[in-house]
Amino acid sequence: MTKALLLYSKGLDSILVLKILEEQNIKVKTINFGTCFFDGEIDIGEDHLKIVKEPKYGRGVGMNPCRDCHLLMLKKAKEIMEKEGYDFIATGEVVSQRPFSQKKDQLLFLEKEADLEGYLLRPLSAKLLPETIVEKKGLVDRSKLYDISGKNRKRQLELAKEFGLKEFPMPAGGCILTDKEYSKNLKQLLDINPNFSQNDAKVLRKGRVFFEGKTLFIISRDEKEGEELKTFLIKKDVYLEPENFPGPSVLIRSFTENVSSDIIEKGKDLLIKYSKKIPKDFKILKYEK
Repeated sequence: MTKALLLYSKGLDSILVLKILEEQNIKVKTINFGTCFFDGEIDIGEDHLKIVKEPKYGRGVGMNPCRDCHLLMLKKAKEIMEKEGYDFIATGEVVSQRPFSQKKDQLLFLEKEADLEGYLLRPLSAKLLPETIVEKKGLVDRSKLYDISGKNRKRQLELAKEFGLKEFPMPAGGCILTDKEYSKNLKQLLDINPNFSQNDAKVLRKGRVFFEGKTLFIISRDEKEGEELKTFLIKKDVYLEPENFPGPSVLIRSFTENVSSDIIEKGKDLLIKYSKKIPKDFKILKYEK
């Protein structure tokens, strides 16, 4: 039986590819990569962080190194394919769906760079791309593949109906690295600390973000976020929270020396600024990791 390894985002495109391949009696294993910027079952966080800091092929609108990211995933998938004996790799990519990384020439370029020429199948757009080795060998029936292109998802929705799919995720907001505000904060973090960690990148998503020199302040926006901030504490961090009034928590992280008393006072000022009711005898608790 033909065996395929599918890069599976759990979105509609990859769900359709799974159905298309299974219709051809192909045994499919799905793999889903995860990093500090997006969730997944196979962790490639450290390798991915390196390309976010120094992408070989540039960035998109934000801090997103789309081509480097896709290439990394393809290389990791190739390792699994060869180790576990799969016949080819499949993805849910669609020609011209994303202007930065899914133009036809870019898809072919990444296939070549990953050393997967002829063994990377994009079933939704296969008829717009050169015939692969697996199609030539008869492992996949090219006549049962598609020629979808562009951002319009009408054809995918029609296919979902044809396959009897009643529930499937609608397109999400995209990678956090394309988010304008997050990208701005991540770039500033990179500027002040080129060796930032996955923890540093994750904590930027957990509240209001402020920088002062080489110090990072994260101010929680609600109680849940405040509790989550505690889980990110590392050595030398300072964590502030109100003792006798409702208000946000503040995580303070210095990328130079220990947090100074002046910086702690700045953190307290931010806590008070974002609190609604401050009693005259207010108290703020301080924790240090």
